[in-house]
Amino acid sequence: MATCSSDWSLAPVLHPNLKALYSISISHHNVLSITHSSSSSFNHQKLAILNSSKTPSPLLEDSSSGIKLIQLSSESKTDQQPPISESDISDEDIRGLCNGSKSRILTFEDYRTSRERPDYRPDSRTVDFLVNSLTKTKRWKLISIISEDFRAFDVYPSKSTCRRLITDCVRARKFKMVESLLESLQEKKEIAVSAFGAAMRGYNKLHMYSSTVSAFNAMRTAGLLPDGSCYLSAMDAYRKLGGTENVLALFTEFETGNGDGSTFHAQMYWVLCDALGRSSRAFDALRYFREMVEKGLSPNPSFYASLICSFAGIREAEIAEDLFQEAREKGMVKDPAVFLKLVLMYVDLGSVEKTIAVVEAMKESRIKVSDCIQCAVVNGYATKRGLRASVRAYEQLKALGCMPGQVTYASIINVYCRLGLSLKVEAVFSEMMEKGFDRCVVAYSNMISMYGKAGRERDAMRLLAKMKEKGCEPNVWVYNSLLDMHGRLMNLRKVEKLWKEMKRRGITPDKISYSSIITAYSKAREYDECLTFYEEFRMTGEKVDRVLAGIMVGVFSKSSRVDELVKLLQDLKLHGTGLDARLYKSSLNALRDAGLQVHAKWLAENFKCEMDGT
Repeated sequence: MATCSSDWSLAPVLHPNLKALYSISISHHNVLSITHSSSSSFNHQKLAILNSSKTPSPLLEDSSSGIKLIQLSSESKTDQQPPISESDISDEDIRGLCNGSKSRILTFEDYRTSRERPDYRPDSRTVDFLVNSLTKTKRWKLISIISEDFRAFDVYPSKSTCRRLITDCVRARKFKMVESLLESLQEKKEIAVSAFGAAMRGYNKLHMYSSTVSAFNAMRTAGLLPDGSCYLSAMDAYRKLGGTENVLALFTEFETGNGDGSTFHAQMYWVLCDALGRSSRAFDALRYFREMVEKGLSPNPSFYASLICSFAGIREAEIAEDLFQEAREKGMVKDPAVFLKLVLMYVDLGSVEKTIAVVEAMKESRIKVSDCIQCAVVNGYATKRGLRASVRAYEQLKALGCMPGQVTYASIINVYCRLGLSLKVEAVFSEMMEKGFDRCVVAYSNMISMYGKAGRERDAMRLLAKMKEKGCEPNVWVYNSLLDMHGRLMNLRKVEKLWKEMKRRGITPDKISYSSIITAYSKAREYDECLTFYEEFRMTGEKVDRVLAGIMVGVFSKSSRVDELVKLLQDLKLHGTGLDARLYKSSLNALRDAGLQVHAKWLAENFKCEMDGT
């Protein structure tokens, strides 16, 4: 080794932008001379590297000549091998290059040079090294070239390498290459089965279930016998595609063939049970589940989750409850979706009191009660037991330690609004804002609607401004509430402004929007404007409902537009829209006042039966 000394002078450091020339020469005294020439002020610098065995001094420096001598150890390269010629490259050399620092592309070039020799035939280890090396660097084109040699030389990578290669190709979305590789591997059945299995698992991860089915069919067409992994992937793909009969057929085929199900049998049972449950065949799913348990296969929580959800879906409450209790005893109820399914089942069956029991079971199992479940309970009580019962249910949930989310807050605000409890509404809304749920359109809409009905214009507009400030875009419900409020207050200028803003924001008015604005102009006796908006509504192609019909009967009657009134009544009759007593009397009086006795008689005859039934 060369020794160091603090007295040695360092070679000058050259700026990278300087243009430099180097010349290298070796003298007969074993001196490697490197001469540096630069266009800068450094004219010439010469380094002389000596063999340490030929000189007693580690460093010789001649300041006058600018020559620096550096000693090298004589034992550094005594056993260096001569360079390998292209014609002498072997499989061992290629594998060594793969493991060394040489470029992987250069390694492939070495392989391609060797394969041009007539007597060259790579072994499987070489192919393994090359495929693994190129896969790591994602050199897909080079891999495609090497794959052509699989059949040509009848040399294939190992099963694990092929499986990894197919998996990486699918993950990289190289689907055409996957098909080509699978086709080239069909000669080696054991390797091909593993490769097809990897492809199908990859397709399923990408939700390409049709591709999984196609690969499975191609596998069988090629005469390959699928293993348990392939059957499982194909069954799962059919399950996702809704092919329950195909799932059942593959399961039966696998069991009939006495395949090795030690690893995949339980998973196949789950796929089968879940597919049957999704297709409303919950009893068949339960039968296969019991059969699996009898065979000594242990179920996991996903089995019970699927079965409970299946029976809850078909409203078989008793069996769902038994399975739920069985799963709880085994500690296998962990999926919150199971509890949500039970809550929805009890709401549909009218047993809303049991929804609170489900929430209590969740708290006992230390499972977080989701916002969706709380909302389902509150809305369920509102639908089946009334608004005040819904309020009591909400208070029970809070007493159990449940933390309401945005959806639950919006639901209870709606309930309080419908009850007219404005103080409660504002308290819950403030609590909701404090928790960060400040962009809920439904909550804002209910609040603005409540203020509008109470005539609190200033509060409604203040809330609208706050809504926009939070970046929450008003929807058609919000604008409908504001249109109705300003229409009641005869603020036509603000009504017109809101309508233009609505159009500018790209919000399409609905039937309620047109009813509100026509009502506003009707109260102001601006019947021409009413007719304009009515014609605009008719251009949308929507049918006139009873509310809008009642408004327009009043407009046509007060403005003496009898022809339009008759046409409206004919349209109502054509579309089967009935008339209430007030609408019937208004129409009849308008026709009689206009002297249209024939039309009045037609109205009485055509709508009499409906009026008798009211």
